[in-house]
Amino acid sequence: MRTLLHEDFIEHNPGNPSGRDAFVEHVTDAPVASAGLDLKRVIADGQYVVMHYLMTRPGEERGTAVVDIWRLRDGLIVEHRDVVQPVPDPAEIPHGMF
Repeated sequence: MRTLLHEDFIEHNPGNPSGRDAFVEHVTDAPVASAGLDLKRVIADGQYVVMHYLMTRPGEERGTAVVDIWRLRDGLIVEHRDVVQPVPDPAEIPHGMF
C-alpha cells in the first residue's frame, strides 16, 4: 500500500491520520485489515476513482457499506474521502444497499 500513496497523502476522514506513513500504520492496525471486502462497483472519472463495497468484519452478520473516493496524481493516491454506513436490516431497505 505504501507504494501507492504519495508521501504528502491527505486523509479527510477525521478518524484517520494524513501522511503516507501514518495512514499505512493506521490501516494496518484497523479493523478493516481483517475484514472481508466484497467490491460491488468501481467508477473512474478523470483524477478520481470511487469504490463501493461491502465490508464484513469477523462475527458481523450484515456488515458495512463503504464508498471510498480516491484522488490520483501521477499514478499515486494523493487524497482520500469515505462514507461508511452500517447495513441495516433488509426489511428497512427494500431495494437493497448495493
